[in-house]
Amino acid sequence: MQQTNILEYFDETIEKYPDKIAFANEDYEMTFQEVYDQSRGIATFLSDHGYYKEPIVIFMEKHPKMITAFFASVYSGNYYVPIDSEMPRARIELIFQKLNPRVMICDDTTYGLAEEFPDFSGEIYRYDDISASKADDLRLDEIRSKALDTDPIYIVFTSGSTGIPKGVLACHRSVIDYIENLSEVLEFNHDTVFANQTPLYFDACLKELYPTLKFGATTYLVPKQYFMFPVKLVEFLNEKKVNTVCWVVSALTMISAFNTFKTVVPKYLKTIAFGSEVFPIKQFRRWKEVLPDAKFINLYGPTECTGMCCYYKVEREFELDEHIPIGRPFHNTEILLLTEDNQLAKPNEPGEICVRGTSLTLGYYRDFEKTNEAFVQNPLNDKYPELIYRTGDIGLWNERGELMFVSRKDYQIKHMGHRIELGEIEFNVNMLDGITGCGAIYDKKKEKIVLYYSGEMDQAALVNLLKEKLPRYMIPNKVIQYPAMPLTPNGKLDRKKLMADYEAD
Repeated sequence: MQQTNILEYFDETIEKYPDKIAFANEDYEMTFQEVYDQSRGIATFLSDHGYYKEPIVIFMEKHPKMITAFFASVYSGNYYVPIDSEMPRARIELIFQKLNPRVMICDDTTYGLAEEFPDFSGEIYRYDDISASKADDLRLDEIRSKALDTDPIYIVFTSGSTGIPKGVLACHRSVIDYIENLSEVLEFNHDTVFANQTPLYFDACLKELYPTLKFGATTYLVPKQYFMFPVKLVEFLNEKKVNTVCWVVSALTMISAFNTFKTVVPKYLKTIAFGSEVFPIKQFRRWKEVLPDAKFINLYGPTECTGMCCYYKVEREFELDEHIPIGRPFHNTEILLLTEDNQLAKPNEPGEICVRGTSLTLGYYRDFEKTNEAFVQNPLNDKYPELIYRTGDIGLWNERGELMFVSRKDYQIKHMGHRIELGEIEFNVNMLDGITGCGAIYDKKKEKIVLYYSGEMDQAALVNLLKEKLPRYMIPNKVIQYPAMPLTPNGKLDRKKLMADYEAD
């Protein structure tokens, strides 16, 4: 029988590995049996109180119990909405205005904060108060029997261009499709030990959470503060015998750029998947030299397509001036590169990356206008309705038939009569010795390219080296040195912070 519910993974795993550690942090562990019992107990509690097919806000500290609350929401026939105390209060209030939720699950840390939200008038429950509820197996079986694979699982909120967060709604079918393909490409199994890097309110954590259920693997939640101390971070990986990471590039380069490997090496790592940013070849080589037998896989994909939809297994050498491809789409997914006149781009011709297939999410919660702008009829198909998602990313097929990421549409500027990719400037800066990170922005009013960077090199030397690599019109008009580049909670370069700092200067 075809799988239609993400929790069918759990049905099999609980029979095989009830006493194995499923999710843990530095000082707290939960076995599969504990996750199973507590999630089903909470699900019964939610059902008893009349919550069904609606958003369940999970407002908790990053913890194995937060993950268990996710599964409880799905067991109860609802969909979870993770938020975090790290989020700005104003952003949470905008999310509540969009959701209008009736219920929130908190922990002892967040309970007091939850009571202060002016835009929430629903019920607030403490996890520990409801997790001991007795599961009603007949009730939960009935809920499962009515569920469809197109029913939603979660909403994660991404930044909106208007400043109002957009809630991306994913369903069982798209998540199952993603987990099956990701698991095949990265070769997960029951011996896989993950180290989760991202906050749990991003879809990036799917790479660990659901494969853990599928295979009976183990996921450790890495303490956030360790990403400020790379030696302690690698020591944590070794202590937990982590063999698989799926991290943003900046988390990996933070380790390699600060010569961490001279002190400690992640000796158990066998699979390193990375994405969300371009991996500077200089830093990639340092990882490859330290872990020559490990598998390195570049992943690409937007939240609107349920995590990642393309992959590239790094199996050849790259020169310093090359980019690692994003490769090819997962099985059951197609990538269309569309030119401005909605034609397929030719080899080496840039086009917008558009995605077709089961991986597409349901769209944006309570925002049909934004959904219809991004999830559009395939312009190459005039025969029947068929949606594609327009990512806003520019890519091209190289001479090897590999998909290359070029830039974001909004990173493309017109300067001194030339069309420029800010990513190309960043790429050349990242190649230089003594650079640990960089980001370029553009002041449209003053028509200035502004480069922020971190590292040992002084500004004058950096500009002189760039003059040897870039045409005159691409040389930054202003160069500013940072102690460390600002990152978003997800670990990506925080370009909005760079722009805000520039405008406040």
